[in-house]
Amino acid sequence: MTEKTVCFRGADWVIGWDSAAAGHRYHRNADVAFRGDTILFAGPGRFEGQCDEELPGSGLCLMPGLVDIHNHSSTMPAYRGVREELGNPNFFFSGLYEGWGLFIPPAETRRHVSKLAHCELLLSGVTTYVDMSYPFPGWVDGVESSGIRASISPLFDCASIAAVSPHQLEYRWAPDGGQSAYRKAKEVLAETEASSSGRLTPMMSPMSVDTCTPELLREAHQLAGERGWPYHLHAAMSVMEFHEMVRRTGLTSIQWLETIGVLGPTTIIGHGAILDHHSWVHWHTRTDLDILARSGSSVSHCPVVLSRLGVTLESLGRYRRAGINVGIGTDCDPHNMLEEMRQAAIMSRVADQHMFSATTADVFDAATIGGAKALQRDDIGRLAAGAKADIVVVDLTNPIMQPLYDPLRSLIFSACDRAVKDVYVGGRKVVGDGEVLTIDHKRQAETVAEIQERVVADMPNRDRRQRTAAEVSPRTYACSDL
Repeated sequence: MTEKTVCFRGADWVIGWDSAAAGHRYHRNADVAFRGDTILFAGPGRFEGQCDEELPGSGLCLMPGLVDIHNHSSTMPAYRGVREELGNPNFFFSGLYEGWGLFIPPAETRRHVSKLAHCELLLSGVTTYVDMSYPFPGWVDGVESSGIRASISPLFDCASIAAVSPHQLEYRWAPDGGQSAYRKAKEVLAETEASSSGRLTPMMSPMSVDTCTPELLREAHQLAGERGWPYHLHAAMSVMEFHEMVRRTGLTSIQWLETIGVLGPTTIIGHGAILDHHSWVHWHTRTDLDILARSGSSVSHCPVVLSRLGVTLESLGRYRRAGINVGIGTDCDPHNMLEEMRQAAIMSRVADQHMFSATTADVFDAATIGGAKALQRDDIGRLAAGAKADIVVVDLTNPIMQPLYDPLRSLIFSACDRAVKDVYVGGRKVVGDGEVLTIDHKRQAETVAEIQERVVADMPNRDRRQRTAAEVSPRTYACSDL
């Protein structure tokens, strides 16, 4: 079958790619054309080639699909309503070690949870995301059927972390040094490479700096380099991790990763927030930013999940000024990339006490070309001839976009996902008129609600202290019996 050429005619605004300036640029009254999965033309002006289908661009802004480089789709939607205020002050307010894990959905249900995340990602303009999950049945097929573009990133580690008391953590190391988990991850990576859509790519993802041995981190890094895969791990994620790595090694997480040789242009540091200059650690060195910049490593910044704990990256603007490539991730519920972008800008300004610490352009660049660079790609995150036809169509007539002086400011600071009309991934329409076309969104939400209800009912059996869900995560107000 011959692929047809589709052209949006006279879009009011197009966020196109200026190759001479190596950056995004606004075009007014411009066409965007694509054939199959590839963009042919993205302004300025009119597309003069043969066109099989013309779509009206009046009242629309066309922009590149967003690139979410840190996401845990298979569990986080099931935590909705229970983890937003669930944390332990003794662990610097993190609930990662005690609480969150009690609500984790069973492995056999995670395909449904993941599909709900896919809906939320697509509706907020994400066309490419990094899916960091422990392997579960049906993972790769489920992502492929959603129509989204993804880096499949199976997690593995050598240790689990247990809160043995409300103020003490214990690392429980696997006798095999994590090799069985690593083998399972490699099986998923092989399955990803064999997928037929062309939208899925592998990514090597040891879980975190404090739960993996240096031997396994190096082994995985070497294989990723041989196969041309990006390498992504959680590091500088929490104050607890920071002090644990100093206790073990005398070095910060970033300093230690440099000594074992796993930093570099293909490495993504998940979160990367608690560096040696961070105000929460009051540390005596100031080397981490420079190490990341010199190594060419990227950082996946997930502002919403951090700010809910009362902490933030210090700061997006500072990292970018230091020469570090920063992308943005959603990490957890809600999987709303546009809200993450808004939060990234605001929290950078708060951290630096400076309005221009991070501009709209800074966060849009991070969410597009910053993410693409982290994934070692120059064919996503931009509207340019030869790039993938990953296109987000924004409805400028939506009242919350009005009055319209600057479409990106209106989108990020006011409308967010409410103004996303259509989304194309590789030229395929996956969102139409604000509805996901590849997944029954309502049904998935209902299914995940049922999954959470079963988890909540089973809480006394899950919790070592046999608490109810309401005792683990109290509701906002006291609740009468139903």
